[in-house]
Amino acid sequence: MDKHRKEEPNYGNWVSVKLIYMPGMIALLFLGLSILLPVLILGAAIFFLPCVYFAYAWYRFSPRGGNIQARIQDLVLDYLDWDGEGKALDIGCGNAPLAIGIAKKYPNAEVIGIDYWGRGWEYSKGLCEMNAEIEGVPNRVTFEKASASALPFADEAFDAAVSNLVFHEVRSSRDKKDVIKEALRVVRKGGTFAFQDLFLWKRVYGELDDLLAMIRSWGIERVEFVNTSDSEFIPRALKLPFMVGTVGILHGRE
Repeated sequence: MDKHRKEEPNYGNWVSVKLIYMPGMIALLFLGLSILLPVLILGAAIFFLPCVYFAYAWYRFSPRGGNIQARIQDLVLDYLDWDGEGKALDIGCGNAPLAIGIAKKYPNAEVIGIDYWGRGWEYSKGLCEMNAEIEGVPNRVTFEKASASALPFADEAFDAAVSNLVFHEVRSSRDKKDVIKEALRVVRKGGTFAFQDLFLWKRVYGELDDLLAMIRSWGIERVEFVNTSDSEFIPRALKLPFMVGTVGILHGRE
């Protein structure tokens, strides 16, 4: 191994390898049993299709396959209308790609990333700190364990706030719109925000127009919506509803 080779940060992959291996193993099981009962070949085909699909998605999300995951994350920063002066909060930072991205883009920014880092996720505070060290911004990014439904910060504590595919996962809040409201609570008047989530998933957020009207009723100066799946760099196969088809960005100014 080249000692001078730069260590790469670990930002993971949104597609769990379990989604590839489990249907693949079941497909092989059915394939083997089809020797005894040929009709089971249909079961093998049924499980083989999701195995192939999720393997494709994993590859396209990875750096080798076009880095679609990172490009989708970068959309959040593209829609954050901020001058980079002051404090920014990354809500549900995961393994910190957004928090670190803000610090790299805005040299004068102080960034805090919060996450619950539950057992079900392949993320940790230590991994965030390691990634920040590798990316050269360890002194301007800090990480805290906290819930997005009850942020441990005063009202208007931040100049900017971001989040990526987190709000719908907050189990401690039954109504995910409350998570949006809590995120906006800590943004100062005149501050900016950009939140990406499954905002087109009607079962969770209802009608988009009603959601935007509700947010405006909270006294938000400006809020706009962008459909993430309209981005030309995202392959059609990844725009299915269970992948990124319901993903969008709420952005604006307090």
